[in-house]
Amino acid sequence: MNSDAPSSSSAPAGSPDSTAPRRNSKRPKYSKFTQQELPACKPILTPGWVIASFLLVAVIFVPIGVVSLRASKDVVEIIDRYDYECIPQESRNDKVGYIQNSTNNNCKRKLTVKKDMDHPIYVYYQLDNFYQNHRRYVKSRSDQQLKDKKDKNEISSCKPEDDVNGNPIVPCGLIAWSMFNDTYSFSRTNQSLKINKNGISWKSDREHKFGKDVFPENFQNGSFIGGAKLDSSIPLSKQEDLIVWMRTAALPTFRKLYGKIEVDLKKGEVIDVLLKNNYNTYSFNGKKKLVLSTTSWLGGKNNFIGIAYLTVGGLCFLLAASFSVIYVVKPRRLGDPSYLSWNMNPGGRLTS
Repeated sequence: MNSDAPSSSSAPAGSPDSTAPRRNSKRPKYSKFTQQELPACKPILTPGWVIASFLLVAVIFVPIGVVSLRASKDVVEIIDRYDYECIPQESRNDKVGYIQNSTNNNCKRKLTVKKDMDHPIYVYYQLDNFYQNHRRYVKSRSDQQLKDKKDKNEISSCKPEDDVNGNPIVPCGLIAWSMFNDTYSFSRTNQSLKINKNGISWKSDREHKFGKDVFPENFQNGSFIGGAKLDSSIPLSKQEDLIVWMRTAALPTFRKLYGKIEVDLKKGEVIDVLLKNNYNTYSFNGKKKLVLSTTSWLGGKNNFIGIAYLTVGGLCFLLAASFSVIYVVKPRRLGDPSYLSWNMNPGGRLTS
């Protein structure tokens, strides 16, 4: 035997004859998942299936849209914009100066009930062109301080409304500082309508975000007053106007709940409103509106949901009708799906 002949045991590590384990190989272990051989749904979208699918969506969406629109239509709203009308005629050329310097901002408004309104009737204030979603505004608060009195000095994120002469402001930040401070009172035929302000905020906010042992300190005591003041003897968890205001809005036009009227209002009644026009929306061309509204099972008045469902359902019906006409007028012969690749075995023969 020739001693120079290569031995089978000395075969290169990468040769097919090598039995040595490939320790450094990055090839994944074989499985149907890694090789994409798992069973898969491969539907064939025939004209019948497409038309039936569009019709099914239309049949479901159109009734939902109709029901949603009817529910929204049943909601009764009274909307009164008062920011302009509550400025005296002689001061309308300098509205900012009036709101900053006036000591008597009382204003009387009359609201006429156009349809019966069943209680509870929700009282909202609406602000337009107020950007509560501004990055600096949203960040100017301290959630730790709001939750626990031990963290009342956590004011690093509250600038510029963080302290007064070195003493921390509770609650600190621009959001709390700019709290809405217009007030409303209602009456009809010399009978006062009580506004219930309990339960107007989220229960989760009252119980988990605002502490029962946290009380206002140094609030609105600086040189520049923003909005409403807070009672220093009431904990933040019970100051529901503050809790509602601190849940910032995503859009520049928003409504926030002020209270609830828990008696029915009848068609034709005139509601007398005495309000204090304190909040300065004039410096940024904002608008203020008072809103009285009922609700339905869908919530407040909102036509968008119904219109969206009707639009999608209508488009699906039109597409189904169009495809049906095309299929009838100019049909197209379909291929035999049994000849598709996934119906054949590796030898090229049809599977049984």
